[in-house]
Amino acid sequence: MRIEEMKVPDAYRITPRKWPDARGEFFESYKYDAIARETGHVFAPQQVNYSSSVRNTLRGLHGVAIPPGQAKFVTCVRGSLLDVVVDVRLGSPTFGAYDTTVLDAHEGTAVYVAEGLAHGFVALTDDSCVSYLCSTEFVPGTQIEIQPFDPELALPWELGLTGEPLLSEKDAAAPSLAQAIDRGLLADYRDCLALYARLRAEAR
Repeated sequence: MRIEEMKVPDAYRITPRKWPDARGEFFESYKYDAIARETGHVFAPQQVNYSSSVRNTLRGLHGVAIPPGQAKFVTCVRGSLLDVVVDVRLGSPTFGAYDTTVLDAHEGTAVYVAEGLAHGFVALTDDSCVSYLCSTEFVPGTQIEIQPFDPELALPWELGLTGEPLLSEKDAAAPSLAQAIDRGLLADYRDCLALYARLRAEAR
């Protein structure tokens, strides 16, 4: 697999190598040692989630407070989607930066999203199904939502939308980036770096 860092530090795009034959094809989607070696992040999934979405569904922007924090390994297992990762770690040199990736079930490309970053996507096809490997289990009350259409972020959702976006009530009412800062919702960059270092040390 090819692992490349995205425009958002601590987010990575993983492109698998495929082995096709007359029966179909095979590829490795996730490999613990390769991820750790190439990214410096230790990622041991503790929960697996799936979501299915009709076209133009927009889910995000979502994150998890630190503690506990939650890293994600996101793949599209049916259909396709426009995936977006945003750096919302206070004090980060790239605060507010984002990167996009088209995740397609036929390609098998994945995105690794480290703790402290925000993530969202818009479905490009009907019945798009997304798999999330998560580094921690769900903890009620730790989820963070940020307004996906915040003009301060100016995210390019139009690249994936062919009609009106479909959002949950919670996402539609999510606070702007500035409001999230004022409410103390966002992780500090130094706390994120400390968490990454602690996880590496514990894995040795």
